[in-house]
Amino acid sequence: MQQNLTLRLLPSEAADTGKIRSLIAATAGLQESAVTGYQVLKHSIDARGRQVWINLDVKAWIGEPFENRKALPVLFKDVTHASRQVIIVGAGPAGLFAALKLLEAGIRPVILERGFDVRTRRRDLALLNKQGIVNPESNYCFGEGGAGTYSDGKLYTRSKKRGDINRILNILFLFGAEENVLFEAHPHIGTNKLPQIITAIRQQITDAGGIFLFGKKVNRLVTENNQLKGVGTADGDTFFAEDVILATGHSARDIFELLHQHQVHIEAKAFALGVRIEHPQELIDSIQYHCPVRDPLLPPASYGLVEQVDGRGVFSFCMCPGGIIAPAATNPEELVVNGWSPSKRNNPYANSGMVVQVDIPDATSFFGKQGRIVAEQKQELLGLTREQLLASPLLLMYFQEAIERSAFKAGGGKFVAPAQRMADFCSNKISADLPDCSYLPGIASSDLTRVLPPFVHKSLQGGFRAFGKKMRGYYTNDAVVVATESRTSSPVRIPRDPATLEHTSLKGLYPCGEGAGYAGGIVSAAMDGERVADMIIKKER
Repeated sequence: MQQNLTLRLLPSEAADTGKIRSLIAATAGLQESAVTGYQVLKHSIDARGRQVWINLDVKAWIGEPFENRKALPVLFKDVTHASRQVIIVGAGPAGLFAALKLLEAGIRPVILERGFDVRTRRRDLALLNKQGIVNPESNYCFGEGGAGTYSDGKLYTRSKKRGDINRILNILFLFGAEENVLFEAHPHIGTNKLPQIITAIRQQITDAGGIFLFGKKVNRLVTENNQLKGVGTADGDTFFAEDVILATGHSARDIFELLHQHQVHIEAKAFALGVRIEHPQELIDSIQYHCPVRDPLLPPASYGLVEQVDGRGVFSFCMCPGGIIAPAATNPEELVVNGWSPSKRNNPYANSGMVVQVDIPDATSFFGKQGRIVAEQKQELLGLTREQLLASPLLLMYFQEAIERSAFKAGGGKFVAPAQRMADFCSNKISADLPDCSYLPGIASSDLTRVLPPFVHKSLQGGFRAFGKKMRGYYTNDAVVVATESRTSSPVRIPRDPATLEHTSLKGLYPCGEGAGYAGGIVSAAMDGERVADMIIKKER
Protein backbone atom coordinates (compact mmCIF):
# COMPACT_ATOMS: atom_id res chain seq x y z
CA MET A 1 0.00 0.00 0.00
CA GLN A 2 1.10 3.58 -0.66
CA GLN A 3 -0.10 6.49 1.44
CA ASN A 4 0.39 10.25 1.15
CA LEU A 5 1.09 12.09 4.41
CA THR A 6 1.96 15.63 5.54
CA LEU A 7 4.63 16.09 8.20
CA ARG A 8 5.79 19.16 10.13
CA LEU A 9 9.36 18.71 11.30
CA LEU A 10 12.19 20.47 13.07
CA PRO A 11 15.24 20.98 10.82
CA SER A 12 17.12 18.28 12.77
CA GLU A 13 14.25 15.84 12.20
CA ALA A 14 13.99 16.67 8.48
CA ALA A 15 17.70 15.87 8.08
CA ASP A 16 17.31 12.41 9.68
CA THR A 17 15.81 9.79 7.35
CA GLY A 18 15.29 7.40 10.26
CA LYS A 19 13.34 10.04 12.18
CA ILE A 20 11.17 10.75 9.14
CA ARG A 21 10.41 7.06 8.80
CA SER A 22 9.38 6.80 12.47
CA LEU A 23 7.19 9.92 12.16
CA ILE A 24 5.52 8.44 9.08
CA ALA A 25 4.73 5.32 11.06
CA ALA A 26 3.42 7.31 14.04
CA THR A 27 1.26 9.53 11.79
CA ALA A 28 -0.18 6.52 9.96
CA GLY A 29 -0.66 4.55 13.22
CA LEU A 30 1.69 1.76 12.16
CA GLN A 31 4.74 -0.10 13.38
CA GLU A 32 7.91 1.49 11.99
CA SER A 33 8.89 -1.84 10.42
CA ALA A 34 5.83 -1.59 8.16
CA VAL A 35 7.25 1.52 6.43
CA THR A 36 9.58 0.21 3.71
CA GLY A 37 10.47 3.61 2.28
CA TYR A 38 9.18 7.03 1.24
CA GLN A 39 9.50 9.71 -1.41
CA VAL A 40 9.30 13.44 -0.74
CA LEU A 41 6.55 15.04 -2.81
CA LYS A 42 6.97 18.59 -1.57
CA HIS A 43 9.51 20.31 0.68
CA SER A 44 9.10 23.84 2.02
CA ILE A 45 10.39 25.96 4.91
CA ASP A 46 8.13 27.88 7.29
CA ALA A 47 10.24 30.60 8.94
CA ARG A 48 7.42 32.93 9.96
CA GLY A 49 7.87 32.28 13.69
CA ARG A 50 10.81 32.03 16.04
CA GLN A 51 10.95 28.30 15.47
CA VAL A 52 11.68 27.31 11.88
CA TRP A 53 9.72 24.33 10.63
CA ILE A 54 10.11 22.05 7.62
CA ASN A 55 6.89 21.00 5.89
CA LEU A 56 7.07 17.70 4.04
CA ASP A 57 4.49 16.01 1.86
CA VAL A 58 5.57 12.40 1.45
CA LYS A 59 4.42 9.22 -0.25
CA ALA A 60 5.05 6.25 2.06
CA TRP A 61 5.36 2.60 1.01
CA ILE A 62 3.70 0.43 3.61
CA GLY A 63 4.02 -3.36 3.63
CA GLU A 64 5.30 -3.54 0.05
CA PRO A 65 8.69 -3.12 -1.69
CA PHE A 66 9.85 0.49 -1.97
CA GLU A 67 10.52 1.92 -5.45
CA ASN A 68 13.19 4.57 -6.02
CA ARG A 69 12.06 7.59 -7.96
CA LYS A 70 12.79 7.49 -11.66
CA ALA A 71 12.31 10.12 -14.32
CA LEU A 72 9.19 9.51 -16.37
CA PRO A 73 10.27 8.23 -19.79
CA VAL A 74 10.03 10.47 -22.85
CA LEU A 75 10.19 8.94 -26.34
CA PHE A 76 12.39 10.93 -28.69
CA LYS A 77 12.09 9.67 -32.27
CA ASP A 78 14.89 9.33 -34.80
CA VAL A 79 14.41 12.28 -37.18
CA THR A 80 17.51 11.75 -39.33
CA HIS A 81 15.36 11.17 -42.41
CA ALA A 82 12.29 13.16 -41.35
CA SER A 83 10.35 14.78 -44.18
CA ARG A 84 9.59 17.86 -42.11
CA GLN A 85 11.94 20.24 -40.32
CA VAL A 86 11.58 23.39 -38.23
CA ILE A 87 14.22 26.08 -37.78
CA ILE A 88 14.76 27.22 -34.21
CA VAL A 89 16.68 30.47 -33.75
CA GLY A 90 18.24 30.41 -30.28
CA ALA A 91 19.35 27.60 -27.96
CA GLY A 92 17.97 28.88 -24.67
CA PRO A 93 15.29 27.03 -22.66
CA ALA A 94 12.52 27.95 -25.12
CA GLY A 95 14.48 26.74 -28.13
CA LEU A 96 15.78 23.56 -26.49
CA PHE A 97 12.43 22.44 -25.14
CA ALA A 98 10.75 23.26 -28.44
CA ALA A 99 13.33 21.01 -30.12
CA LEU A 100 12.69 18.14 -27.68
CA LYS A 101 8.94 18.44 -28.27
CA LEU A 102 9.47 18.30 -32.05
CA LEU A 103 11.59 15.16 -31.64
CA GLU A 104 8.69 13.47 -29.87
CA ALA A 105 6.55 14.18 -32.94
CA GLY A 106 9.16 12.99 -35.43
CA ILE A 107 9.97 16.48 -36.75
CA ARG A 108 13.58 17.49 -37.29
CA PRO A 109 14.71 20.60 -35.36
CA VAL A 110 17.45 22.75 -36.88
CA ILE A 111 18.85 24.93 -34.09
CA LEU A 112 20.82 28.03 -35.06
CA GLU A 113 22.71 29.55 -32.11
CA ARG A 114 24.69 32.77 -32.51
CA GLY A 115 26.95 31.91 -29.58
CA PHE A 116 29.01 28.88 -28.64
CA ASP A 117 28.82 25.73 -26.53
CA VAL A 118 28.92 25.96 -22.73
CA ARG A 119 32.63 25.12 -22.50
CA THR A 120 33.66 27.83 -24.95
CA ARG A 121 31.31 30.30 -23.25
CA ARG A 122 33.14 29.69 -19.97
CA ARG A 123 36.36 31.04 -21.47
CA ASP A 124 34.58 34.11 -22.78
CA LEU A 125 33.04 34.74 -19.36
CA ALA A 126 36.48 34.53 -17.75
CA LEU A 127 37.77 37.13 -20.20
CA LEU A 128 34.85 39.41 -19.35
CA ASN A 129 35.28 38.99 -15.58
CA LYS A 130 39.07 39.33 -15.48
CA GLN A 131 39.93 41.70 -18.32
CA GLY A 132 36.70 43.57 -19.01
CA ILE A 133 36.46 42.32 -22.61
CA VAL A 134 33.02 41.27 -23.86
CA ASN A 135 32.39 39.01 -26.84
CA PRO A 136 29.09 40.27 -28.34
CA GLU A 137 28.22 36.75 -29.49
CA SER A 138 29.31 34.72 -26.43
CA ASN A 139 28.62 36.05 -22.95
CA TYR A 140 26.24 35.62 -20.01
CA CYS A 141 23.24 36.12 -22.33
CA PHE A 142 24.26 34.49 -25.62
CA GLY A 143 25.36 30.92 -26.21
CA GLU A 144 24.22 27.37 -25.55
CA GLY A 145 21.47 27.31 -22.92
CA GLY A 146 20.85 31.06 -23.17
CA ALA A 147 20.96 33.49 -20.28
CA GLY A 148 19.80 30.85 -17.81
CA THR A 149 22.89 28.65 -18.17
CA TYR A 150 25.16 30.99 -16.24
CA SER A 151 22.44 32.81 -14.36
CA ASP A 152 21.57 30.63 -11.40
CA GLY A 153 19.21 27.96 -12.71
CA LYS A 154 16.13 28.96 -10.72
CA LEU A 155 13.16 26.80 -11.65
CA TYR A 156 10.38 28.57 -9.78
CA THR A 157 7.60 30.13 -11.84
CA ARG A 158 4.16 31.61 -11.27
CA SER A 159 3.13 30.75 -14.84
CA LYS A 160 1.13 27.73 -13.74
CA LYS A 161 -1.54 28.04 -16.46
CA ARG A 162 0.90 28.20 -19.38
CA GLY A 163 1.96 24.57 -19.44
CA ASP A 164 2.89 21.48 -17.48
CA ILE A 165 5.50 22.59 -14.94
CA ASN A 166 6.01 19.04 -13.65
CA ARG A 167 6.80 17.83 -17.17
CA ILE A 168 9.54 20.47 -17.53
CA LEU A 169 11.02 19.53 -14.15
CA ASN A 170 10.85 15.84 -15.04
CA ILE A 171 12.76 16.42 -18.29
CA LEU A 172 15.44 18.36 -16.42
CA PHE A 173 15.64 15.46 -13.94
CA LEU A 174 15.86 13.06 -16.88
CA PHE A 175 18.89 14.96 -18.21
CA GLY A 176 20.75 15.09 -14.91
CA ALA A 177 19.18 17.57 -12.49
CA GLU A 178 19.09 16.51 -8.84
CA GLU A 179 15.93 14.77 -7.64
CA ASN A 180 15.05 17.68 -5.36
CA VAL A 181 13.99 19.84 -8.33
CA LEU A 182 10.86 17.68 -8.37
CA PHE A 183 9.73 18.56 -4.85
CA GLU A 184 11.39 21.74 -3.56
CA ALA A 185 8.99 24.67 -3.19
CA HIS A 186 11.57 26.88 -4.97
CA PRO A 187 13.70 24.46 -7.00
CA HIS A 188 17.16 25.52 -8.10
CA ILE A 189 19.86 23.73 -10.10
CA GLY A 190 22.87 26.02 -9.70
CA THR A 191 25.12 27.62 -12.27
CA ASN A 192 27.82 25.01 -11.65
CA LYS A 193 25.52 22.11 -12.60
CA LEU A 194 23.24 23.52 -15.29
CA PRO A 195 25.86 23.47 -18.11
CA GLN A 196 26.14 19.66 -17.93
CA ILE A 197 22.37 19.34 -18.22
CA ILE A 198 22.29 21.67 -21.22
CA THR A 199 25.05 19.64 -22.88
CA ALA A 200 23.09 16.41 -22.28
CA ILE A 201 20.00 17.92 -23.93
CA ARG A 202 22.06 18.96 -26.95
CA GLN A 203 23.49 15.45 -27.17
CA GLN A 204 19.98 13.98 -27.19
CA ILE A 205 18.91 16.34 -29.97
CA THR A 206 21.88 15.47 -32.19
CA ASP A 207 21.73 11.74 -31.35
CA ALA A 208 18.12 11.72 -32.59
CA GLY A 209 19.10 13.36 -35.88
CA GLY A 210 18.43 16.99 -35.04
CA ILE A 211 20.86 19.66 -36.26
CA PHE A 212 22.58 21.93 -33.75
CA LEU A 213 24.81 24.66 -35.17
CA PHE A 214 26.89 27.23 -33.26
CA GLY A 215 28.20 30.56 -34.52
CA LYS A 216 25.07 31.05 -36.63
CA LYS A 217 23.90 34.61 -36.07
CA VAL A 218 20.69 35.24 -37.98
CA ASN A 219 20.79 38.56 -39.85
CA ARG A 220 18.39 38.02 -42.77
CA LEU A 221 14.79 36.98 -43.27
CA VAL A 222 13.76 35.18 -46.45
CA THR A 223 10.15 36.15 -47.13
CA GLU A 224 7.62 35.89 -49.92
CA ASN A 225 4.11 37.39 -49.82
CA ASN A 226 4.10 37.78 -46.00
CA GLN A 227 5.30 34.19 -45.62
CA LEU A 228 8.64 33.44 -43.95
CA LYS A 229 10.57 30.94 -46.05
CA GLY A 230 13.80 30.81 -44.13
CA VAL A 231 16.61 32.78 -42.54
CA GLY A 232 20.14 33.80 -43.44
CA THR A 233 23.14 33.95 -41.14
CA ALA A 234 26.05 36.36 -40.86
CA ASP A 235 28.47 33.82 -42.34
CA GLY A 236 26.49 33.73 -45.59
CA ASP A 237 24.45 30.54 -45.10
CA THR A 238 20.72 30.32 -45.75
CA PHE A 239 18.37 27.82 -44.10
CA PHE A 240 14.90 27.09 -45.42
CA ALA A 241 11.80 25.83 -43.60
CA GLU A 242 8.10 26.60 -43.61
CA ASP A 243 8.13 27.21 -39.85
CA VAL A 244 10.67 29.22 -37.87
CA ILE A 245 10.64 29.46 -34.07
CA LEU A 246 12.24 32.72 -32.91
CA ALA A 247 13.58 32.09 -29.40
CA THR A 248 16.45 34.55 -29.16
CA GLY A 249 16.07 35.82 -25.58
CA HIS A 250 15.51 39.27 -24.12
CA SER A 251 18.90 40.73 -25.15
CA ALA A 252 18.98 40.10 -28.91
CA ARG A 253 18.56 43.75 -29.88
CA ASP A 254 19.78 43.13 -33.41
CA ILE A 255 16.87 40.73 -33.95
CA PHE A 256 14.37 43.37 -32.83
CA GLU A 257 16.01 45.84 -35.21
CA LEU A 258 15.98 43.26 -38.03
CA LEU A 259 12.25 42.69 -37.61
CA HIS A 260 11.61 46.43 -37.52
CA GLN A 261 13.65 46.96 -40.70
CA HIS A 262 11.58 44.27 -42.42
CA GLN A 263 8.40 46.01 -41.21
CA VAL A 264 7.47 42.95 -39.17
CA HIS A 265 5.14 44.26 -36.47
CA ILE A 266 6.67 44.59 -33.00
CA GLU A 267 5.60 46.56 -29.94
CA ALA A 268 7.30 48.39 -27.10
CA LYS A 269 6.79 46.44 -23.84
CA ALA A 270 7.11 47.60 -20.26
CA PHE A 271 10.01 46.11 -18.33
CA ALA A 272 11.77 46.73 -15.02
CA LEU A 273 15.07 48.45 -14.33
CA GLY A 274 17.12 49.15 -11.22
CA VAL A 275 20.13 47.80 -9.36
CA ARG A 276 21.59 44.77 -7.62
CA ILE A 277 21.66 45.00 -3.83
CA GLU A 278 24.18 42.82 -1.98
CA HIS A 279 24.19 42.02 1.75
CA PRO A 280 26.31 39.66 3.83
CA GLN A 281 24.50 36.32 3.69
CA GLU A 282 24.87 35.98 7.47
CA LEU A 283 22.78 39.14 7.91
CA ILE A 284 19.96 37.85 5.70
CA ASP A 285 20.08 34.51 7.54
CA SER A 286 19.78 36.19 10.94
CA ILE A 287 16.84 38.32 9.78
CA GLN A 288 14.90 35.53 8.09
CA TYR A 289 15.58 32.78 10.63
CA HIS A 290 15.30 35.05 13.72
CA CYS A 291 18.61 33.93 15.18
CA PRO A 292 22.20 35.18 15.43
CA VAL A 293 23.63 32.22 13.50
CA ARG A 294 21.88 30.05 10.91
CA ASP A 295 21.30 26.41 11.80
CA PRO A 296 23.66 24.52 9.42
CA LEU A 297 20.76 22.19 8.62
CA LEU A 298 18.91 25.12 7.03
CA PRO A 299 19.77 26.50 3.58
CA PRO A 300 21.05 30.08 3.16
CA ALA A 301 17.98 32.30 3.49
CA SER A 302 16.31 34.15 0.65
CA TYR A 303 13.69 36.88 0.51
CA GLY A 304 11.08 38.41 -1.75
CA LEU A 305 10.04 42.03 -1.33
CA VAL A 306 7.55 44.36 -3.01
CA GLU A 307 6.39 47.87 -2.21
CA GLN A 308 4.37 50.67 -3.81
CA VAL A 309 6.22 53.99 -3.77
CA ASP A 310 4.16 56.95 -5.00
CA GLY A 311 2.06 54.60 -7.10
CA ARG A 312 5.00 52.82 -8.69
CA GLY A 313 5.97 49.22 -7.94
CA VAL A 314 9.41 48.45 -6.50
CA PHE A 315 10.25 44.77 -6.15
CA SER A 316 13.04 42.26 -5.69
CA PHE A 317 13.96 40.16 -8.70
CA CYS A 318 16.06 37.00 -9.10
CA MET A 319 17.23 36.85 -5.46
CA CYS A 320 20.43 34.81 -5.14
CA PRO A 321 21.32 33.52 -1.65
CA GLY A 322 24.97 32.61 -1.32
CA GLY A 323 25.45 34.14 -4.74
CA ILE A 324 27.61 36.28 -6.98
CA ILE A 325 26.93 39.45 -8.96
CA ALA A 326 28.01 38.97 -12.58
CA PRO A 327 28.58 41.23 -15.61
CA ALA A 328 25.81 40.45 -18.10
CA ALA A 329 26.62 42.94 -20.87
CA THR A 330 26.28 41.91 -24.51
CA ASN A 331 28.05 44.92 -26.04
CA PRO A 332 31.11 47.03 -25.22
CA GLU A 333 30.45 50.18 -23.20
CA GLU A 334 27.09 48.92 -21.86
CA LEU A 335 27.10 47.83 -18.23
CA VAL A 336 24.55 45.27 -17.03
CA VAL A 337 24.68 43.26 -13.80
CA ASN A 338 22.87 40.05 -12.93
CA GLY A 339 23.13 37.46 -10.16
CA TRP A 340 23.69 33.73 -9.86
CA SER A 341 24.31 31.07 -7.22
CA PRO A 342 26.11 27.72 -7.25
CA SER A 343 24.07 24.67 -6.27
CA LYS A 344 25.26 24.82 -2.64
CA ARG A 345 24.65 28.56 -2.39
CA ASN A 346 27.73 28.73 -0.21
CA ASN A 347 29.20 32.14 -1.10
CA PRO A 348 29.30 34.76 1.72
CA TYR A 349 26.98 37.23 -0.03
CA ALA A 350 23.27 37.46 -0.80
CA ASN A 351 22.29 39.55 -3.80
CA SER A 352 19.03 40.47 -5.46
CA GLY A 353 17.81 42.62 -8.28
CA MET A 354 15.79 45.55 -6.95
CA VAL A 355 13.86 47.10 -9.78
CA VAL A 356 11.19 49.58 -10.81
CA GLN A 357 8.61 49.23 -13.57
CA VAL A 358 9.36 51.28 -16.72
CA ASP A 359 6.78 52.09 -19.40
CA ILE A 360 6.54 54.19 -22.56
CA PRO A 361 5.74 57.54 -20.84
CA ASP A 362 8.86 57.12 -18.67
CA ALA A 363 11.11 56.67 -21.71
CA THR A 364 9.41 59.53 -23.54
CA SER A 365 9.99 61.83 -20.57
CA PHE A 366 13.59 60.65 -20.21
CA PHE A 367 14.48 61.38 -23.82
CA GLY A 368 12.78 64.74 -23.54
CA LYS A 369 14.83 65.77 -20.50
CA GLN A 370 18.09 64.32 -19.19
CA GLY A 371 18.31 61.87 -22.07
CA ARG A 372 18.10 64.58 -24.71
CA ILE A 373 21.72 64.18 -25.86
CA VAL A 374 21.35 60.42 -26.06
CA ALA A 375 18.18 60.87 -28.09
CA GLU A 376 19.93 63.21 -30.51
CA GLN A 377 22.78 60.72 -30.97
CA LYS A 378 20.29 57.92 -31.60
CA GLN A 379 18.37 60.07 -34.10
CA GLU A 380 21.54 60.81 -36.04
CA LEU A 381 22.61 57.16 -36.01
CA LEU A 382 19.25 55.88 -37.24
CA GLY A 383 18.33 58.79 -39.47
CA LEU A 384 15.08 59.39 -37.58
CA THR A 385 13.28 62.55 -36.65
CA ARG A 386 12.68 63.11 -32.94
CA GLU A 387 9.00 62.29 -33.41
CA GLN A 388 9.86 59.03 -35.16
CA LEU A 389 12.25 58.05 -32.37
CA LEU A 390 9.65 58.64 -29.65
CA ALA A 391 7.04 56.72 -31.64
CA SER A 392 9.35 53.78 -32.36
CA PRO A 393 8.43 50.33 -30.99
CA LEU A 394 12.12 50.16 -29.98
CA LEU A 395 11.80 53.20 -27.69
CA LEU A 396 12.11 51.21 -24.44
CA MET A 397 15.05 49.27 -25.85
CA TYR A 398 16.80 52.57 -26.60
CA PHE A 399 16.03 53.72 -23.07
CA GLN A 400 17.51 50.52 -21.65
CA GLU A 401 20.62 50.95 -23.76
CA ALA A 402 21.05 54.60 -22.68
CA ILE A 403 21.01 53.69 -18.96
CA GLU A 404 23.51 50.86 -19.52
CA ARG A 405 25.88 53.23 -21.33
CA SER A 406 25.54 55.73 -18.51
CA ALA A 407 26.46 53.02 -15.97
CA PHE A 408 29.52 51.94 -17.98
CA LYS A 409 30.78 55.52 -18.16
CA ALA A 410 30.21 56.07 -14.43
CA GLY A 411 32.19 52.93 -13.57
CA GLY A 412 35.22 54.15 -15.50
CA GLY A 413 35.47 51.31 -18.03
CA LYS A 414 36.33 47.59 -18.18
CA PHE A 415 32.87 46.85 -16.72
CA VAL A 416 33.76 48.21 -13.29
CA ALA A 417 30.32 48.94 -11.84
CA PRO A 418 29.22 52.20 -10.18
CA ALA A 419 28.09 51.57 -6.61
CA GLN A 420 27.05 53.12 -3.28
CA ARG A 421 26.41 51.83 0.19
CA MET A 422 22.67 51.45 0.74
CA ALA A 423 22.10 54.20 3.32
CA ASP A 424 24.38 56.55 1.35
CA PHE A 425 22.34 55.80 -1.79
CA CYS A 426 19.15 56.76 0.04
CA SER A 427 20.76 59.94 1.42
CA ASN A 428 22.24 61.04 -1.94
CA LYS A 429 25.71 60.74 -0.46
CA ILE A 430 28.74 59.43 -2.35
CA SER A 431 30.24 56.61 -0.28
CA ALA A 432 33.71 57.32 1.12
CA ASP A 433 34.48 53.63 0.71
CA LEU A 434 32.67 50.45 -0.30
CA PRO A 435 32.31 47.04 1.36
CA ASP A 436 33.72 43.88 -0.18
CA CYS A 437 31.60 42.73 -3.10
CA SER A 438 31.30 39.54 -5.14
CA TYR A 439 31.32 41.41 -8.47
CA LEU A 440 34.62 40.30 -10.04
CA PRO A 441 35.31 43.23 -12.43
CA GLY A 442 35.14 45.49 -9.37
CA ILE A 443 33.00 48.38 -8.14
CA ALA A 444 33.68 52.11 -7.93
CA SER A 445 32.11 54.63 -5.57
CA SER A 446 29.79 56.76 -7.69
CA ASP A 447 26.81 59.08 -7.57
CA LEU A 448 24.02 56.88 -8.88
CA THR A 449 21.73 59.88 -9.39
CA ARG A 450 23.89 60.42 -12.49
CA VAL A 451 23.23 56.89 -13.69
CA LEU A 452 19.60 56.15 -12.89
CA PRO A 453 16.65 58.30 -14.03
CA PRO A 454 15.12 60.28 -11.13
CA PHE A 455 11.92 58.21 -11.04
CA VAL A 456 13.95 54.99 -10.68
CA HIS A 457 16.34 56.42 -8.10
CA LYS A 458 13.62 57.96 -5.94
CA SER A 459 11.42 54.87 -6.12
CA LEU A 460 14.32 52.67 -5.03
CA GLN A 461 15.11 55.01 -2.13
CA GLY A 462 11.53 54.74 -0.88
CA GLY A 463 11.53 51.00 -1.44
CA PHE A 464 14.74 50.40 0.49
CA ARG A 465 13.47 52.37 3.48
CA ALA A 466 10.17 50.45 3.45
CA PHE A 467 11.96 47.11 3.14
CA GLY A 468 14.04 48.03 6.18
CA LYS A 469 10.83 48.20 8.20
CA LYS A 470 9.64 44.84 6.91
CA MET A 471 13.01 43.15 7.51
CA ARG A 472 14.71 44.70 10.55
CA GLY A 473 18.38 45.12 9.73
CA TYR A 474 17.94 45.01 5.94
CA TYR A 475 18.41 48.79 5.63
CA THR A 476 22.12 49.13 6.37
CA ASN A 477 25.28 50.71 5.06
CA ASP A 478 26.84 47.24 5.17
CA ALA A 479 24.86 46.56 1.98
CA VAL A 480 26.05 47.81 -1.39
CA VAL A 481 23.93 49.00 -4.33
CA VAL A 482 25.43 48.10 -7.74
CA ALA A 483 24.14 49.52 -11.05
CA THR A 484 22.56 48.57 -13.29
CA GLU A 485 20.08 45.66 -13.35
CA SER A 486 18.33 46.23 -16.66
CA ARG A 487 17.77 42.89 -18.42
CA THR A 488 14.85 41.73 -16.30
CA SER A 489 12.70 41.05 -19.35
CA SER A 490 12.39 42.06 -22.97
CA PRO A 491 11.62 45.74 -23.74
CA VAL A 492 9.92 44.53 -26.92
CA ARG A 493 6.97 42.23 -27.58
CA ILE A 494 6.69 40.33 -30.86
CA PRO A 495 2.91 39.85 -31.19
CA ARG A 496 1.40 36.52 -32.12
CA ASP A 497 -2.07 35.14 -32.77
CA PRO A 498 -3.28 33.65 -29.48
CA ALA A 499 -5.04 30.86 -31.35
CA THR A 500 -2.08 29.69 -33.44
CA LEU A 501 0.92 31.36 -31.69
CA GLU A 502 2.05 32.44 -35.17
CA HIS A 503 3.09 36.04 -35.77
CA THR A 504 0.13 38.28 -36.45
CA SER A 505 1.34 39.36 -39.90
CA LEU A 506 4.34 37.24 -40.98
CA LYS A 507 3.21 33.66 -41.51
CA GLY A 508 5.62 30.92 -40.59
CA LEU A 509 7.23 32.98 -37.81
CA TYR A 510 6.62 31.77 -34.26
CA PRO A 511 7.83 34.27 -31.63
CA CYS A 512 8.69 32.40 -28.47
CA GLY A 513 10.01 32.77 -24.93
CA GLU A 514 11.47 35.74 -23.09
CA GLY A 515 12.68 37.60 -26.17
CA ALA A 516 9.21 37.68 -27.65
CA GLY A 517 7.70 38.83 -24.35
CA TYR A 518 5.94 35.58 -23.38
CA ALA A 519 8.09 34.19 -20.57
CA GLY A 520 10.17 35.23 -17.59
CA GLY A 521 12.58 32.48 -16.57
CA ILE A 522 13.80 28.99 -17.39
CA VAL A 523 10.60 27.08 -16.71
CA SER A 524 8.15 29.56 -18.25
CA ALA A 525 10.39 29.85 -21.34
CA ALA A 526 10.61 26.06 -21.61
CA MET A 527 6.82 25.76 -21.34
CA ASP A 528 6.37 28.42 -24.01
CA GLY A 529 8.78 26.57 -26.27
CA GLU A 530 6.72 23.42 -25.88
CA ARG A 531 3.47 25.29 -26.54
CA VAL A 532 4.79 26.77 -29.76
CA ALA A 533 6.22 23.43 -30.92
CA ASP A 534 2.90 21.76 -30.17
CA MET A 535 1.08 24.30 -32.35
CA ILE A 536 3.48 23.62 -35.21
CA ILE A 537 3.03 19.88 -34.77
CA LYS A 538 -0.75 20.26 -35.06
CA LYS A 539 -0.51 22.62 -38.03
CA GLU A 540 -2.24 21.26 -41.11
CA ARG A 541 -0.10 20.60 -44.16
